[in-house]
Amino acid sequence: MFKTLGDPFRVRLLLALGEGEACVCHLERLLGKRQAYISQQLMSLRDVDLLAARREGKYIFYSLKDAGLLGIIKRAGDLVGVGRDKIGAEIPVISRRGCECPRCERK
Repeated sequence: MFKTLGDPFRVRLLLALGEGEACVCHLERLLGKRQAYISQQLMSLRDVDLLAARREGKYIFYSLKDAGLLGIIKRAGDLVGVGRDKIGAEIPVISRRGCECPRCERK
């Protein structure tokens, strides 16, 4: 787990998920990376049992498996130079134009 938390992007990803569950399309907009890269990082985080996943149709929504780890993740962010201010806007204010996931369709 600590090796995983040594990667700044993975820490950013975990901090974003600390705000609440999100699908890959929202994480793309929030973190400014391509879907394939984000999916690869999510797989690494799932492999070390840090994430929970919930399927809704063809979409998978990710969240922290244990919210109690958020303090450790924030500390890891401090150590690798990633603070909350470097993540981007919070998930609820991301532009949802063009996103067809069930979370956006309800809006």
